[in-house]
Amino acid sequence: MGAEIDVRLDDGRTLHAYDTGGGDLVIFWHHGTPNTGAPPSPLFAASEPLGVRWISYDRPGYGGSTPRPDRTVASAAADAAAVADALGVDRFAVMGHSGGGPHALACAALLPDRVTAAVSVSALSPYTGENDGYFAGMADGGVASLRAAVAGRAAKERHAATRDDDVDIGFLPADWQALETDWSWFGEIVAAALASGPAPLVDDDLAFVRPWGFPLAAVTAPVLLMHGAADRMVPSVHATRLAAQLPAATSRIVPSEGHITVMRHATDALHWLHSR
Repeated sequence: MGAEIDVRLDDGRTLHAYDTGGGDLVIFWHHGTPNTGAPPSPLFAASEPLGVRWISYDRPGYGGSTPRPDRTVASAAADAAAVADALGVDRFAVMGHSGGGPHALACAALLPDRVTAAVSVSALSPYTGENDGYFAGMADGGVASLRAAVAGRAAKERHAATRDDDVDIGFLPADWQALETDWSWFGEIVAAALASGPAPLVDDDLAFVRPWGFPLAAVTAPVLLMHGAADRMVPSVHATRLAAQLPAATSRIVPSEGHITVMRHATDALHWLHSR
């Protein structure tokens, strides 16, 4: 897994960071919600022949990183830059899955001289209002969670404090199977993320439904948007919405795949990054 370090920021916060070391193609991994930032070990076998060096960090509040309530999606760019500086990395690609996708795009928008290309997988698009189609095709669990975030911190904290094991969160049977087999790694990082409670998840969801802090049109690097056509946790219409606002985006909607199983195609994204 490589090295783990704590990066001390000028504002006194700490970011817990990861570095696999190795190759010349640096990919900055942005983790989902709720996850910690450990690089995606199921992709190591495919990434090693491509000379990939994975770097990443726990977003504020997760794992070993200091909480930062009311952070924006845009704030990830400065945090990522601080981690890259501490690791002696100048230029890098970014890749994010689910809740990590918007944060990867923030880096591409706000660090244009450093980010060479971006991959966003299964990611939400910006929320612009109740009638903008944001919730179309989304499972009940996701709708309830994000509508609570729209209502504000108190409502989201109340929602996060409740648990309904019967709620439909939008996973396909194949997603659950993947979580028990080749992508069981997700279970490890979700458990680690929730060990200290739901506060960072609350901060993530509040950031997703508020202004992100940058225009998508500012992303000039090439972007690959990958999404499962059958995803109901974050329906693929969100990839379509993102593509309409990104100047240099390529969309790949993968037939029949869900929120997790689409990651079985992430090797293609690694080759796409390598080609750039």
